Amino acid sequence: MHASTRTAPAPVLSYSPVVLPVPGRPVDLEVRVSAPASGTGLPVVLLSHGHGPSNNLSSLNGYAPLAHAWAARGFVVVQPTHLTSRTLSHLVADAPGAPDFWRSRAEDMGHVLDRLDAIERTVPQLAGRIDHTKIALAGHSLGGFTAALLLGAGLTDPDTGKVVHLAEPRIKAGVLLAAPGRGGDAFNGPMAEQWPIVGAVDFSTMTAPALVVAGDEDDSRHFTDMGPDWHADPYTLAPGPKSLLTLFGAEHGLGGIAGYDAAETTDENPARVAALAQLTAAYLRSRLHPGDTAWQTACEALATDPDPIGRVEAK
Repeated sequence: MHASTRTAPAPVLSYSPVVLPVPGRPVDLEVRVSAPASGTGLPVVLLSHGHGPSNNLSSLNGYAPLAHAWAARGFVVVQPTHLTSRTLSHLVADAPGAPDFWRSRAEDMGHVLDRLDAIERTVPQLAGRIDHTKIALAGHSLGGFTAALLLGAGLTDPDTGKVVHLAEPRIKAGVLLAAPGRGGDAFNGPMAEQWPIVGAVDFSTMTAPALVVAGDEDDSRHFTDMGPDWHADPYTLAPGPKSLLTLFGAEHGLGGIAGYDAAETTDENPARVAALAQLTAAYLRSRLHPGDTAWQTACEALATDPDPIGRVEAK
């Protein structure tokens, strides 16, 4: 691309940690906030990290390729460090809810929304710039599981056998990135017994609008023999309005969204990450701003691209 046609990069401010004391939580809730340097009426994206092999990417220090790109496109991105983070394992190994902390992970997002005023006042140059009515949520892998619960999916508590609903009505739309799929007979991989909570989700009540992103080479054999289609289940099994973005050639890292040059990204592809950031931002912008055509425009461009990064379907 010639320099004359390149869009000037938008400056982004990143501030961390913002520390939120939460009664009963074994450690304070720490979040990173990334925001554009200018603009007002900014929508918020809560970003829930996954549970990968790195020491720090599963925390507020991960997912910079997405957080920065979304902030540059006008979103305030808030990233908590969930109790599942490897950075906290020495502090919370024996805490109630370990090791999956499924309820705590979802509750973290409610705490963030409850304290959005305090976060806005704490982060330099952010006060008065957030639109508190425009809240979205994104999550990768285990973060996609957390996002599903907050968007309305039910969950059968393995300890009680009762169905739990943790839907957060303040969240208007979501993006599920390489999220887990169904339980039941399909949840038959060698890791399924160690993580029964992953297979305990019922997507039939996940009514909030969402974009499900799945890699067509994301074959999670440790959980299922269904193949990559398993990661499309949050789209297939949930009611509309839903969209599904299938990324061609993508594995679980979706090109490298968890961190720049991360060793565990098996499918590193900066172009894929850039396209994913652009498409997800367009989806969220159109969902949070009724009448905005960014998503429609992006889908039309993808459909006519001679070498598309993926395909979109909707219901």
